[in-house]
Order: sequence, then structure tokens, then C-alpha cells
Amino acid sequence: MVPKKRILSGMRPTGLLHLGNLHGALSNWIDMQNQYECFFFIADWHALTTNYENTESISDNVFNMMLDWLSAGLKPDKNTLFVQSQIKEHAELFLILSMITPVPWLERNPTYKDQVLQIKNRDLSTFGFLGYPVLQAADIIIYKADGVPVGVDQVPHVEITREIARRFNHIYGRVFPEPEAILTKTSKILGLDRRKMSKSYDNAIYLSDTPKEIKAKAARMITDPNRIKKTDPGNPEICNVFTFHGLYSDKEDIAQINMDCRAGTIGCVDCKKKVSKNLEKFLLPVKEKRAYYEKQPDLVYDIIKAGNKKAKSVAAKTMEEVRSVIKI
Repeated sequence: MVPKKRILSGMRPTGLLHLGNLHGALSNWIDMQNQYECFFFIADWHALTTNYENTESISDNVFNMMLDWLSAGLKPDKNTLFVQSQIKEHAELFLILSMITPVPWLERNPTYKDQVLQIKNRDLSTFGFLGYPVLQAADIIIYKADGVPVGVDQVPHVEITREIARRFNHIYGRVFPEPEAILTKTSKILGLDRRKMSKSYDNAIYLSDTPKEIKAKAARMITDPNRIKKTDPGNPEICNVFTFHGLYSDKEDIAQINMDCRAGTIGCVDCKKKVSKNLEKFLLPVKEKRAYYEKQPDLVYDIIKAGNKKAKSVAAKTMEEVRSVIKI
């Protein structure tokens, strides 16, 4: 029997997960859990790179993220689900890799350059922020992952990991495979205001939102700006509500709403009510699973503990090899 290829990915625990997280990454993880040997981790150390001054919520965010993962459909018996900071070998490998990683490799990282320009309210002139791709590389190669599921914009992150692994192997001897970027399909979903869905923009719908919260948020969605009256013909192609219908409504509803909007026979208020109802229906199984796990917090902690134990056993074995080839 051919062994499954191993993949690894993680998320920073910066708050509750929203629909953008679900369609951007989590749904792909759920699809992959039957095809690969999956290691998924909560990257709490990475949460410090841009928010090192505010750590009070990280512990709660870790627990809530695991709740979101489990309620969305990640199965603990099919995946290794763990918390980064509980596997101290990540930090040890990060230290070693930081000794061999050229600074220009980090300075040319497009995400680094973009965030320095975009995030003006925090001091990002730290070694940790500049060097986070090295920690990210350690996260990946310590498990000898064959691949990392990413969107197109994240491919440079995997490439620098490959470069670091290649450089280590060249200097000390081959220990690490060079992980491949596994391009995943993502459904484009914007926030209520048509910007990227983000907690910081206050435009997100969360997996844990109540029906009342979903209705209120749907009512805030931006529609076709050219529609003033209900009878005005609309253009669904530029309407954010119609994008949500494309994800959460059935084909018959989508076709009917498309026709009625263009004809001016359905108003935006009614259209929003329909998408709210369909979104609530879509999220109902997620809410039911979340409620199950919320009533059993010890079970969630046991899942984390079991995942940590398995991850640590793999990471510790890799570090034995690393210490051996660098003769420390």
C-alpha cells in the first residue's frame, strides 16, 4: 500500500473564523483530509509577529479556533490537530535555520513589504516580523511535509521554505524534502462592504454568528449602487448579495433572483432576506457541531493534547536528525 503524502498548514489565532476563512482555506483542508496525511496547527507564535503587545486573547482564540475547525468538519481521527507553541522543537529548528538564512531572502518577501506599507499603527521593525518566514519554514519542514495547500498569492511563502530546506541540505547533508505548493481552489467572497472579509474591517460573517446576527449583517450588505428604487433594473454581477447567493442558494433560486433583479421585480431588502435564510441553513450543521463541542470542553482539550503528542513525536525525531548532521 502506497503511503499517503503528508501536507501541513496552519492558521493564526487572531479571532473567530469567518466565511472568508472557510472558503479560503478550511473547506480545502476538509476536502483533503481523506486524501493526505494531514497536519494542521494553530500558529499562536505567528500571532505575535504583528500583535505582540496584545496577548490576552490568544489562549481563548486558540480554543475557539479549534471549535471552529471541528464544527466545520475537520475530524480529529483523520488529522493531526495541534498548537504550535506546545511543540518546542519548532523554536529550536527556527533558531538553527535563522543562522543560515540570508537577510535579503527575507527582505524581498512580498508579504513583508506589503504589510510594512499597509500596517501603520504598529511597529513592525522587529526581528520576529522580518524572520517569520524562517519560523514558517521550520513549521513545515520539521514534519517533512510533501506539500502545503495555498492560494496563488501564498506561493512565495512556500518557495522561501524550499530555498531554506535546500540550503540546509547543501550545507549539512540531506535531511529535508522540499515541499511543493499545492494550489487550492478558493471561492471569492468579500465582506459586507465589498472589501476583503476581515475582522479588522468589521465586515465579516462568522461561523459562530447567531441567526439574528446573520440577518442584521445581511441587511448591511452593499448591493448594486445604481438601484435606487425597487423597480429599478439591477446588475447582479456587481452586487455582493448575489455573490452570496452563488455560494449558499440553490440553482433555481440563483437563476430566479438573477432574472428578477435584472427585471426590477425583486427588491434588495427581499433579496437580502433570502440570502440570510439560505446562509443560516448552510451554517446549521456547523452550529450544531459547535454546540456539541462547547458542552464538552474537556473533549476539545483532549483532542488538542492528542494532536500535540503526535506532532511532538514526529518533530522530535526530525530534530534528532538535525542535531546529528550539524554535530550538536
